[in-house]
Amino acid sequence: MKILGLGVDIVENSRIAKLLKTKLFIKRIFSNSEILIAKKLKDKKSYYSKRFAAKEAFAKSVGTGFRNNLNFKDISIINDKLGKPSFKINEKIKKIIKKEFKVSSFNFFLSISDEKKYSIAYVILQKK
Repeated sequence: MKILGLGVDIVENSRIAKLLKTKLFIKRIFSNSEILIAKKLKDKKSYYSKRFAAKEAFAKSVGTGFRNNLNFKDISIINDKLGKPSFKINEKIKKIIKKEFKVSSFNFFLSISDEKKYSIAYVILQKK
């Protein structure tokens, strides 16, 4: 197993809280499934801050940032039954990884955390 990319991002939660006041930010950055989950939560700031950091870290792990037709809504974070976060990988993401790294079999590993003021995410992209 070879590590192809590593990404990390930290965001100030108060910055995301200000951006959440505009519906355009939410619609531009988050997938429909992420928005539906957030509607059921009390602490939307924490939820959205962690996912924003995860999306930034994802783009860094791929090495392109938000270029080459990659945008925030292409990246969707899901949780398993125990709460472990991961990415929902779609065909567009598969094509980008194949083009950038010349591999068709890969894994992403995601760790996200937050405190009162900050949210942070780490992403590892690994060849299978």
